Amino acid sequence: QVQLVESGGGLVQAGGSLRLSCAASGGTISTYVMGWFRQAPGKERELVAAMSSGGYTYYADSVKGRFTMSRNVAKNTVYLEMNSLKPDDTAVYYCALNPGAVITTTPKRYSGWGQGTQVTVSS
Repeated sequence: QVQLVESGGGLVQAGGSLRLSCAASGGTISTYVMGWFRQAPGKERELVAAMSSGGYTYYADSVKGRFTMSRNVAKNTVYLEMNSLKPDDTAVYYCALNPGAVITTTPKRYSGWGQGTQVTVSS
């Protein structure tokens, strides 16, 4: 069973940057759709970025041009580079995997959820 561990969250001022990491064990990230989700208090969990096994990337409209998802297959790790952060980006960020071939935005299609990492953006 694949286990995912997120890291890299923290407190940053608006306009700042953070880089999140998601290290996988028990499986190879390049064989899955990998997704970065976030959940703010009182809100539903939403997909912000995803990468297919072939390397195609999806971004939510709210983060396009500011967030970049990448992977290092040798390290079995996916990353989320977040720039120009806004207070609305404040949330717990999770990574998860989808064994399917197509990127879907539905959280229930994903598994292997990590514990999440808190990102707080101050104004």
